Amino acid sequence: MKSWINYNADCDFSIYNIPFGIVDNGSGYFFAATAIGEYCVNLDLLYKSGFFTDLNLPDNIFVKQFLNDFIELGKAKTNAVRSRLQEIFVDNLYNTDEVKKALSPIEEAKMCLPVKVYNYTDFYSSIEHATNVGTMFRDPANALLPNWKHIPIGYHGRASSITISGTNFHRPKGQTKSADADLPSFGPTKMLDIELEMAFIVGKETQLSETIHTSKTDEYIFGFVIFNDWSARDLQTWEYVPLGPFLAKNFCSTISPWIVTLEALEPFRIAGIEQNPEPLPYLKYSGKQNIDINLEVAIKPENTDETIVSRSNYKHMYWNMSQQLAHHASNGCNMQVGDMYASGTISGPTPDSYGSMLEITWRGTKPVTLSDGTERKFINDNDTVIMRGHALKDGIRVGFGECAAKVLKSN
Repeated sequence: MKSWINYNADCDFSIYNIPFGIVDNGSGYFFAATAIGEYCVNLDLLYKSGFFTDLNLPDNIFVKQFLNDFIELGKAKTNAVRSRLQEIFVDNLYNTDEVKKALSPIEEAKMCLPVKVYNYTDFYSSIEHATNVGTMFRDPANALLPNWKHIPIGYHGRASSITISGTNFHRPKGQTKSADADLPSFGPTKMLDIELEMAFIVGKETQLSETIHTSKTDEYIFGFVIFNDWSARDLQTWEYVPLGPFLAKNFCSTISPWIVTLEALEPFRIAGIEQNPEPLPYLKYSGKQNIDINLEVAIKPENTDETIVSRSNYKHMYWNMSQQLAHHASNGCNMQVGDMYASGTISGPTPDSYGSMLEITWRGTKPVTLSDGTERKFINDNDTVIMRGHALKDGIRVGFGECAAKVLKSN
């Protein structure tokens, strides 16, 4: 396909993408949007101009603060909208003033959380990440706990502190205990970390006690965002026994603003990692359930250029999206539209592909040098962390835009 809207080959928002997001015009008018090239597209204006009339969409479906109601229409409707948008921006007959009125520069759009997140779960599904962390804190010969290759490990996170890219936050405080101290102390974290993740958004609900077979999970996954699960490692070390992550991870998580649909990522599916031992029957799957998405992490200190500190890929996941969702619902836990399920830190097999500063600097023993000459063991005040992702195959590019946030001094 070729659009009558011109954009560069490295543009994230090609005609093959057509993501969905929510924009606030600043006066209380929220509208659903898509992105193409360097433009944000107001779907409400297109709706009012009659471009979706034959799709029988509910009135005001694109004038909402969140996309939940739109997503809940089901994939037959949402895919029809996406296909219509591709038609509009491919066929030069639609290169009209009426359509152009719905376009505005994407850099001027005030992006909002695209969905109301009712529930958030964070998985722990990268074998390289789990092995690295296990090696650091336990015997390297027993880096993986006995259950890791049998079950997609996860925990329930905090939905209310998921924020949109560009939302800055203050360095969190909490209890820590140094090895040479008799008692814990309270204060700002000294080991603020990032976690490079992807998250999928549920698009179809289930009822309590209902399960989802791995062959059906595509029906329930609407799309993906980049997810930075900020972590305070020193808080985490002290608090995580025996119940796991709590205050070390619930102070802020950052997501990219555009939801890239599962359908847009279809050309980039690949075979998954061989799983040994063989998973239990309810976790067995068929087809290509991993996705080849190039990912990068940059650190940008205040008033200086950014430095790329990691290049990884979503394809490195040991437990894939299908298994994660099937496992989550296997006990009858009910899914809700807008639920967000993060992959867990995505680390590749080499140090330059690790997805956290904990690994990149090997718990601070191997600091990274940034372009301004300063070193980082973890994230400093006034650092901005920027995550990016895109899939590329046969000249087709589908990207996510930026997932970025700045760390402010503890208040």
